[in-house]
Amino acid sequence: MKKIVIVTGGSRGIGAATSKLLASKGYSVCINYLKNSDQAALMVAEIQELGGEAFSFQADVSVESEVKSLFVAVNKKYGAVTHLVNNAGILFTQSQLCDIDVERFQKVMNSNVTSCFLCCKAFKNQIKGSGAIVNVSSAASRTGAPFEYVDYAASKGAMDSLTKGLSLELASIDIRVNSVRPGFIHTDMHADGGEPNRIERLSSQIPLQRGGTPEEVAQAITWLLSDEASYVTGSFIDIAGGK
Repeated sequence: MKKIVIVTGGSRGIGAATSKLLASKGYSVCINYLKNSDQAALMVAEIQELGGEAFSFQADVSVESEVKSLFVAVNKKYGAVTHLVNNAGILFTQSQLCDIDVERFQKVMNSNVTSCFLCCKAFKNQIKGSGAIVNVSSAASRTGAPFEYVDYAASKGAMDSLTKGLSLELASIDIRVNSVRPGFIHTDMHADGGEPNRIERLSSQIPLQRGGTPEEVAQAITWLLSDEASYVTGSFIDIAGGK
């Protein structure tokens, strides 16, 4: 069976590492991006230079019409999508809950949760056989991220609930739904939160005494999508150095 995957937010960080690894494993990859077309094009070029198959597609995956356009484009180019990585998400500046306004909270929920819901729905409505979904959550869904990102943590908690419920709905038709929950990973997202060196500040509190890499998260995502994980669904892999 041809393996066709969409990686949302696939042009940077965990998404980029996942796109490259999946392409190296023989997947035809659609790199979804929101704004950075140059970075997405660079990712496609890197994959193609290594003999992989990829293209990029701009879509705001929190908007249903754009999600539909994304899936139509992939279906036309490669065929029905067989695998999905819901990686797109946003994070705002560190704040206590009482300083977070409703507009920010709604933006985070829309970008992180609605996008996952819409892509899962579109995936199910077009798939013709077995398949797999991996939702990229966060260790924040367990910790609550107090004094920093309670809104982000809440969105990832909602994603975890979606993962569990959908895994039970789709198990009987051989579509597996799992999640990874990264913790302290070296990506640009910490700069988005206003503290680029956050991992360095907190590394002494991590049992493994270091931050993780996007490539380490990509390995877990790739395994969950693969046939090697054929008996795994509704499961969560914490990738947080033991934290």
